[in-house]
Amino acid sequence: TEGHGFLYEVFGVRPRYSWHVDPFGASATTPTVFALAGFNAHVISRIDYDLKDRMQRDKKLQFVWRGSPSLGEQQEIFTHVMDQYSYCTPSNLPFSNRSGFYWNGIALFPEPPKDGIYPNMSLPVTSDTLYPYAETMVANIKERAAWFKTKHVLWPWGCDKQFFNSSVQFENMDPLLEFINQHTDEFGVTVQYATLNEYFQALYYSNLTWDVRADQDFLPYSSEPFHAWTGFYASRNVLKGIARRASSFLYAGELLFSQYALKIPSGSISKLWALQQLRALRWAVSEVQHHDAITGTESPKVREMYISHLTQGVLAVKELIAKILIESLESEKENILYPFHYSLNSGEQENKEEQLVVYNPLAWNITTFITVSLTYSSVSVYDEEGNPVPAQIQKSVESNSTFDLYILVVLRGLSYRRYILKTGSIAFNKESTSVGRLVEFDRQPVGRIEKPGRKLLPVINNCYILMMDQSNNLLYSITERDSKRTVKVTQEFLEYHANGDINKGPISDNYLFTPNGSAVRISSTVGMEIVVGKLVTEVRQYFYSNQTARDYQYAAFTKIFNVPEGYDGKMVCQRIEQTYRVGPMGINREAILRTRTDLKTDKTIYTDDNGYQMQKRTYKTYKNNTVARNYYPMVRTAYIEDDSIRLAMVTERAHGISSQDNGQVEIMLHRRLWNNQDWDLGYNLTLNDTSVVRPVFWLMLGPKSAINALYQRNALALAHTPIVLYERFPVMVPKLQWPRQQNKILYGPVTLPQNLHFQALSIPGWKYSSSHNVHVQNIQKGNQKHTDPDFQRVLLRIMHLYKVGEDPILSQPVVIDIKSLLQSLGTVVSVEERSLTGTWDIKVMSRWKWKTPQNRNTEFAKDADSVGEDFTVTINPKEIRTFFVYFKQH
Repeated sequence: TEGHGFLYEVFGVRPRYSWHVDPFGASATTPTVFALAGFNAHVISRIDYDLKDRMQRDKKLQFVWRGSPSLGEQQEIFTHVMDQYSYCTPSNLPFSNRSGFYWNGIALFPEPPKDGIYPNMSLPVTSDTLYPYAETMVANIKERAAWFKTKHVLWPWGCDKQFFNSSVQFENMDPLLEFINQHTDEFGVTVQYATLNEYFQALYYSNLTWDVRADQDFLPYSSEPFHAWTGFYASRNVLKGIARRASSFLYAGELLFSQYALKIPSGSISKLWALQQLRALRWAVSEVQHHDAITGTESPKVREMYISHLTQGVLAVKELIAKILIESLESEKENILYPFHYSLNSGEQENKEEQLVVYNPLAWNITTFITVSLTYSSVSVYDEEGNPVPAQIQKSVESNSTFDLYILVVLRGLSYRRYILKTGSIAFNKESTSVGRLVEFDRQPVGRIEKPGRKLLPVINNCYILMMDQSNNLLYSITERDSKRTVKVTQEFLEYHANGDINKGPISDNYLFTPNGSAVRISSTVGMEIVVGKLVTEVRQYFYSNQTARDYQYAAFTKIFNVPEGYDGKMVCQRIEQTYRVGPMGINREAILRTRTDLKTDKTIYTDDNGYQMQKRTYKTYKNNTVARNYYPMVRTAYIEDDSIRLAMVTERAHGISSQDNGQVEIMLHRRLWNNQDWDLGYNLTLNDTSVVRPVFWLMLGPKSAINALYQRNALALAHTPIVLYERFPVMVPKLQWPRQQNKILYGPVTLPQNLHFQALSIPGWKYSSSHNVHVQNIQKGNQKHTDPDFQRVLLRIMHLYKVGEDPILSQPVVIDIKSLLQSLGTVVSVEERSLTGTWDIKVMSRWKWKTPQNRNTEFAKDADSVGEDFTVTINPKEIRTFFVYFKQH
């Protein structure tokens, strides 16, 4: 969205084609979102080598892709798969000293050679080499033509780091193309420089009928038998976590700034400054989405740059969020909380007061727990009206000198509330804040128990009974209390061992996962602590290499929550929160958490494509590398199920996931690798990652219907947890003074139905006119340079979370009134429906309709303008709808 906005604002250009030739596999979400953005066609390259061979042989490398089963042909896109030569010029040139028509050689950065001679430059095109070059090029063109239906061949010229000295390239390309075209009768080929637009136009007007591909994706990707590109799902886990948290802060910052700019247009915060802070983080988050960034396949130096940009961007947006909330609190002076303290006796610890401001970035009303780290153990919590708030304090697992305070918060959609922490022993309110009691258990051996389950300890809340096996300190079973269904569940950490010597076989690296055997258990004993509390019960498991080891290698911290009567605690109750601690690891190790159940799953697992839709993953047996080729990306969600019950999990960062056995799930959490491959050494891609990672998961168990209704919302709740800000007040007033007024929320709540989600509610600040003709005229006249950012235009993007037939109620279309929905932000005066990235008015956007066996009509596909005069719009299952919303100016 940010990139398209830039291209359109500066040049008036709106891309119509996507070029995804280097990403490691292809998701079925991309054809859907690119269709929504107005694209006509899509190019991919890296798909499994076995599959590409079959498609190439059968002339099926081109097809119409319907990425979403719910949207079908409404959002289909023509897709071209690059053939076996991929996206580079062919490398089999017997007469050249460099592979592939690269007359400028190998790029040298940052300092080019003084004599202008680069390493491995191909022989120049001269009168002596012209014919052999032409003959080789034509032979390759004809070879490729046999793999496609039409007489038109897409012949990519160049490769990575090419055309850095383009004049040299064109000096050799021009005479070669001219020579071939002058000898068309001999060669039977004509050649021309072309854009994707020209190539796809030629295909479109060929009037052929194209096969349809449904919603299957192209994952995992293997380039050859022992090269399964499934390691990158888990490479650089720390960066994956930072990127996701940065995205969450950006989301919250965009929402808050939109609310602020619309409700307090004359506020003291500079809108231009605020936009600069948001854009810095937009660019940092966008940058790390590159296929050599979030995948962890970048060098350490580049990783440090990514983290630096993300960290700086997050700090800037945190400052913006803090300024907005502080000014909002100042504007509520008649309802502000007064600081207070008690009279102090001589030698008594000073009592202090802290204010927490908690903002909910989701457009749903939520009841959840926030966690605050404290250095003291005596605390009471109150809301803004002075009422005690349920809370629990307990010793932190990270340090003996810190404490974790869990506070039950109730927040309306896109709103904030204030909570007061009163510290000091006198202020301690036992009715408000309970204390978690720590119970320690002896270490127990694992793997040698003849009859597990003989000594079980229950851990219970209103939704689940977790049985812990005291004979090995491992989880034994989970009972879902509503359905009374018990599933045996055991969790352990294991490691795959990888080869690091290319002379001894296939290796694992940033990209590749090639284990040299089955995963092995690395801990012989497990220690356990249980923190028992009224609100939170936490099981802490520590995995040691042996009985006498002082330091644990791995840890798992499992929490279940009890919500007091009078609160809507259903979503909190139905999740089992797990945090794992992994690292630093030994060299050439890949760590997994394996969860074994007694569900009859036939090794089938479901994982998500880009957090948009679920894909069924059926276990396949291969001649080589079966373990790695059955790994898939877990971007946000995964589950296994039998005929009646489902075990689902959501995560706050990306991982690799697989089911290698019946009823089993294993998640790759962390990797540390080193090998002696020249490529990896040359680019410092050995992944010698010594970090400690702490990923978070929420587990849900229950009947399919119940989990269907729950997992999508829980995934978003984990991705967008409440934003918590602290403010300490001085001690001023001699006693408690609580204003007894109804809490007034400056930004009134915005509440969506539970099957819809705001993907975006932001002020992009673009300068362009929403009228294309006006915008083009402004560019031609140079008016854009003198235009201020548009702070009245709000980008609203709404997604339906459920697919057709997924839930009898939640999968239904939803009619919303945009004016009524956003009334707390101001008075809506107009709404325009736009393409996904905002650059097209949907009323004038049209896309090519490709002929298929089901649809012989090739008229332009056009989405109708479906915003009613009364500002109502219908959101159908899995639709993503984008709007410009304009509010009445103050």
